[in-house]
Amino acid sequence: MLEFYLIIHFLFSVIQFFIGVLANSIIVLVNGAELIKQRKMIPLALLLSCLAMSRICLQLSVFYINWAIVSLIEVPLLVENFLIFMFVNELGLWFASWLGVFYCAKIAPIAHPLFLWLKMRISKLVPWLILGSLLYTSVPFVFYSERTWLLSQQVLLGFFYPNATTQIKETSAIQVAFFMRLFLPLLIFLASALLLIFSLGRHAWQMRNTAMGTSVPSTGVHMRSLLSVLSFLVLCVSHYMTAALLSSQIFKPRSLMFLFCILVFGSYPSGHSTILILGNPKLKQIAKKLVLHGNCCQ
Repeated sequence: MLEFYLIIHFLFSVIQFFIGVLANSIIVLVNGAELIKQRKMIPLALLLSCLAMSRICLQLSVFYINWAIVSLIEVPLLVENFLIFMFVNELGLWFASWLGVFYCAKIAPIAHPLFLWLKMRISKLVPWLILGSLLYTSVPFVFYSERTWLLSQQVLLGFFYPNATTQIKETSAIQVAFFMRLFLPLLIFLASALLLIFSLGRHAWQMRNTAMGTSVPSTGVHMRSLLSVLSFLVLCVSHYMTAALLSSQIFKPRSLMFLFCILVFGSYPSGHSTILILGNPKLKQIAKKLVLHGNCCQ
């Protein structure tokens, strides 16, 4: 019989799953309808759509892992899903990093020549950044499929069967190499997010001092952008921290801290996309219509 806290954890994971899939589906559907209507898609919409599609796959994988924790699915069946999870997680992290670079280039008021060059060309670079991220992420799964499978098996055996003995030295080296790859998008995202936060904060402070009590609309816009980026940063760092804690296998499977880390890990793709919708007037309006329509149907 399942313990009560496992049932509560699974209920939270179901709520998290539906919020994440709904939020990311709204982004994909709105941008897809715009593509059909206008016969083209702006670079930001393309990047958001790719990010949302990767996160839908990630939410499905995380939900499957949560289900496996409760029902104890056999490891070979779970490894196949875990490979998909690793792929879409890394791909989504790259897309989120490029989204941070895009926002930083377009919003941050920085007058450096290199930054101005990036501001003028970032829109044209978006398709190439998406393609490059897809190719880079695919390398270990195409050319090192056996080692990647070994890594998945080792991680999952460590989660569910801590006393199992496998090729620990080899898989530990592969595990370190694989997780080191994930720090590159983190560094890019941190650099762009911190640069944007400091530049927006300085700009808002200057605007407030210049206005001398007068209400300036751009100040409110910059403050909203600043709060959005701060929330992105908190979610991203918590995502990486819980991933590091889970991969270190310091918590026992099905323990409260283990389950808490998985919930925090899964809150990044759903929470980030929800904030993106709230910060976009068109997406926010459509989300409100869906909620109102759901209430009317009830």
